[in-house]
Amino acid sequence: MSLNYDDVAVGDQLTTLEIPLTRTLIMAAAIASRDYQDVHHDPGLAMERGSPDTFMNILTTNGFVGRFVTDWAGPDALLRSVKFRLGVPNYPGDTMVMTGEITSKEDGIVEVSVRGANSLGDHVVGTVTVELPSVSANKSAEKSS
Repeated sequence: MSLNYDDVAVGDQLTTLEIPLTRTLIMAAAIASRDYQDVHHDPGLAMERGSPDTFMNILTTNGFVGRFVTDWAGPDALLRSVKFRLGVPNYPGDTMVMTGEITSKEDGIVEVSVRGANSLGDHVVGTVTVELPSVSANKSAEKSS
């Protein structure tokens, strides 16, 4: 079920999402996104390059940011923009905790501030702009079905 634009308000908090950062998740997501950089697959080579372990790639982070907002908003929501900055790496054995808050809403568009943090600090901080359906649009769609 999707949220309607009228159901949300500035200051609303999104439900927290905890993502266990397993080695399998980090490696499989890098492979799935065709990122074959060894720092995402090979702990030994990652250490040779100065990292304590393999770490999550940016495409996986982007996917989790989008998932976090669409899980909250529902299948009828439309992501309009995803903007974020990376901070500390996501390493295997940690947990990334995603949090979010509605920071503005206007004309069917909602801006959500997102944060994904692990034990080292902020991994990702950004803003997602999402279009939510209106109650009247949903009623019109139900009548035409």
